[in-house]
Amino acid sequence: MIAIYPGSFDPITFGHLDIITRASRLFEKVIVVVSANPNKTPLFAAEKRIQQISESVEHLDNIEIDCFNGLTITYAKMKQAQVLLRGLRVLSDFEKELQMAHTNKTLADDLETVFLATSTEYGFLSSSLVKEIAKFGGPVDHLVPQHVARDIYRCYAKT
Repeated sequence: MIAIYPGSFDPITFGHLDIITRASRLFEKVIVVVSANPNKTPLFAAEKRIQQISESVEHLDNIEIDCFNGLTITYAKMKQAQVLLRGLRVLSDFEKELQMAHTNKTLADDLETVFLATSTEYGFLSSSLVKEIAKFGGPVDHLVPQHVARDIYRCYAKT
């Protein structure tokens, strides 16, 4: 069974990696799809995010990383995926994600959404929080992989 895990991953965090690692044990293949969020201005270009994710999951043999802009269900059909994977941290995530799952079901009845709750230690973690901490000079290397932390520090050193 193929699962699609879409997101902006700007940057990828240990919370995302927790979901990816656990999903790799549940599904034959997990495709991590870097997608644009029209409501956000990314810190990193899509190519850089793909590189960051690739380095972070190189130890997992059933993970594919790709980029797509458009409806996730269009991409899922193109890849013959059966599952959309979504991570949940807090109750507000569930409300938003459930609405999206219901909407996707009206567009692609054969595609199921599977929710994975993040592990407790990552329940607070978001890419936005990581960027905010780094922007004001705080440490983020306990929230993201070392190579991603270096990239973040380089970005904010330029501003």
